[in-house]
Amino acid sequence: MLSPFQTYEDAYENFQWEFPQSYNMGWDVCDKWADDEPERTAVIDLTGEGRQDVSFAELKAKSNQLANLLVSLDIKKGDRVGVFRSQSVWTAASHIAVWKMAGISMPLFKLFGEEALLSRVNDSGARAIFTDVDGALVLEALRDKLPKLEHIIVPELLSENAQPSEFEISQTSAKTPGLLIYTSGTTGAPKGALHAHRVLRGHLPGIEMSHNLLPRKDDVLWTPADWAWIGGLMNVLMPALHHRGPIVASRVDKFGSQMCREIIELGDVKNIFFPPTALRLLKAEGFTISGLRTVACGGEPLGEEMQRWGKQALGLTINEFYGQTECNMVLSSCEKWFAPKQGAIGKPVPGHQVEVIDDQGNPTHEEGDIAVKRGSASMMLEYWNNQKATKEKFRGDWLLTGDRGIREGEFIRFIGRDDDVISSSGYRIGPAEIEDCLLKHEAVASVGVIGKPDVTRTEIVKAYVVLRSGNEPSEALLAALQQHVKTKLAAYEYPREIEFVDHLPMTVTGKIIRKELKARAIRELERV
Repeated sequence: MLSPFQTYEDAYENFQWEFPQSYNMGWDVCDKWADDEPERTAVIDLTGEGRQDVSFAELKAKSNQLANLLVSLDIKKGDRVGVFRSQSVWTAASHIAVWKMAGISMPLFKLFGEEALLSRVNDSGARAIFTDVDGALVLEALRDKLPKLEHIIVPELLSENAQPSEFEISQTSAKTPGLLIYTSGTTGAPKGALHAHRVLRGHLPGIEMSHNLLPRKDDVLWTPADWAWIGGLMNVLMPALHHRGPIVASRVDKFGSQMCREIIELGDVKNIFFPPTALRLLKAEGFTISGLRTVACGGEPLGEEMQRWGKQALGLTINEFYGQTECNMVLSSCEKWFAPKQGAIGKPVPGHQVEVIDDQGNPTHEEGDIAVKRGSASMMLEYWNNQKATKEKFRGDWLLTGDRGIREGEFIRFIGRDDDVISSSGYRIGPAEIEDCLLKHEAVASVGVIGKPDVTRTEIVKAYVVLRSGNEPSEALLAALQQHVKTKLAAYEYPREIEFVDHLPMTVTGKIIRKELKARAIRELERV
């Protein structure tokens, strides 16, 4: 979508959203290529033994058979259909099938426990779920608690000729609901963000920026992030297929540098979306590689130390981007167009008006709320069955991300989630900067920083630190880490308390759950 533009300024000033009267994501990512280049590789499947290249013609046939099956089961336009699977060709085909017959697909993470599954499936009213053999066993065990669920479908077990491989795509528009994806619940109960078919193209400008103007010849995308989350599904899988593929499908039971290297080499990977946690783990394991064209990273700020490592170990500048389930890919760096600014996420992506606003909804150059103006094609239609939360998400025409930031010219600097910002002795402190600073110390593998309630200072900075292998907790190391922050940042930002831990609480998308760390600190106070 950005290919006609030569500079960021040109793209941002002149880009406009354009959608045909009839538009369907299933056609966009599959049939348009299957009809034009049927033998072209859509998916490089590494989920079995070795490598299997799946063509667009095969993907079309699989998705058509599943779409015909749904229609035969009386699944209708607007019905919700879950996709309870990890990365695979059938996962892609399941979403595409739902969109083709004008249903609403709902990704479900395979590692969800009972409570997480029940809340999402029951809240959505899903009538059918595509899954694998293991997933079917999980769902069958919960069947009595899922009153609206009628069909559990395992595509691999269907007869090859059970349904026709031709299907006439249902009439949909860019505004027709097509995707229901639940938030990870880091700031309260998970909410279902309902998106229209336009959401795919709404992601494309940001995806293209974060991968230095994707697509280029020989580009092959992969991510270890699960396709059940918007970062895997709409940041990688579907944009890759939109751009003629291929996308690498792999199952990551335990992420590590050796596994990562094998996937990159076997899949000829050139472009990767890494969550920050994955990059930090690779850094801790001493990972290096050459031959990648782009690495994009989003979810939380990466920090100066990780950027330095990226240039050294990966041989490139990591492009950071920003967004959320409700409105994704709205800020991005693009090393091809402009140099990154240290500490800033990036610039507003063409097609998205992003500002830092004050309490009255006016843009400000002071600290404020990062917000996106209505009109963004990646913005949700509403929260499913939750008008109150939908209303609270907006301040006038601005969708509130829940994050605080500062506008610095064309760039926006991320400070932290509204409830993560630390107020200490009159200073407002973002935890990300302190975490980045501590990560520069050779003994630190990962770290989470929170504000711990304090009678004198309102809050004090507390750090929970996971040490690299070969380092042991000690008073001397604690003091050295405190001095490290005092020297590198400012005296008021140093962690007055440091607790060494074996691991940090993480969301399934790799974000530190700071509210759990804060709750832990409060429990400690209550015991005193």
